[in-house]
Amino acid sequence: MDRPHFTPALLHPRYWFTWLAIGLWVLVAHLPYGWQLSLGRQLGRFMQKFAKRRRVIAERNLALCFPEKSDEERAQLLHANFDSMGIALMETGMAWFRSTAWIQKLFTLEGAEHLEGREQGVVLLAMHFTTLEIGAGYLNSRFAIDGMYRAHKNPVYDYVQRKGREKHSRSTRVYPREDVRGMMRALKGGRTVWYAPDQDYGIKQGVFAPLFGIQAATVTGTSRFARAGKAAVVPYCVERLPQGRGYCLRVYPQLEDIPSGDEYLDACSVNRFVEARLRELPEQYMWVHRRFKTRPEGEADVYGLPKRKRKRRRSREREKAVVSSKK
Repeated sequence: MDRPHFTPALLHPRYWFTWLAIGLWVLVAHLPYGWQLSLGRQLGRFMQKFAKRRRVIAERNLALCFPEKSDEERAQLLHANFDSMGIALMETGMAWFRSTAWIQKLFTLEGAEHLEGREQGVVLLAMHFTTLEIGAGYLNSRFAIDGMYRAHKNPVYDYVQRKGREKHSRSTRVYPREDVRGMMRALKGGRTVWYAPDQDYGIKQGVFAPLFGIQAATVTGTSRFARAGKAAVVPYCVERLPQGRGYCLRVYPQLEDIPSGDEYLDACSVNRFVEARLRELPEQYMWVHRRFKTRPEGEADVYGLPKRKRKRRRSREREKAVVSSKK
């Protein structure tokens, strides 16, 4: 996939507010690091108060995954989790708009030997922690990491997002999400490809495997990519350190039991690893995702939320028409 290019169509008046918001975001991203953490916490508290649907989802996830904790302990965990999500917005700005040298100063790297010197491809197993963007930015500055990509409906935001995600490495390659063959070729060619299998993408391309003792729809892509791409599965995790001390990115040893030849067993292995990391850093995970949305036949929905009306696609189609007509 070609690198993002600016076009005059992105200056259409309908995108002026987006550019203004991004300009403010750039300014905030250049504030002192400690100030940004403080602003992020305030934003997280605002989100906790007003993003009611997301709060309900996070509360339910925490109740399902940590039944051993008291109501008060889970309430404290929820509060810390929303603080973390607010900080994540600040960290996204840091990752996209600050220099590579500035980002690198914030990080300690452990386990680099698990990625260095490999001749075979690597499925870099990631998880949706709130440190995802800043961790990926740092990782890209140290290693050649490829990724799969889904375009954003707002072309200005899409342009800025891609520029930000690819700025720390000129060797990064991006594949459209549907380009599975491209990812396979990259792995067979010895590339390292970022892949996060820890969300609920339905059961069409997955199996039910236990996570916190609950049957969770788990994609089987990890084992399929490892098998077809003849690649190693190497996980990593990013911890936001306390008291503004930056981050620790840990690369773990290869998961030797994947691929086993049994996609269910591989999914169980992935979920065991994910669960272990979530138990270590529960406040830094994105609990606002409906991880247990897909249920086995006969099981009731665990969230009890009213169904959202499907958004009409007309606005998206109009935006695409404007951009294509101006190219």
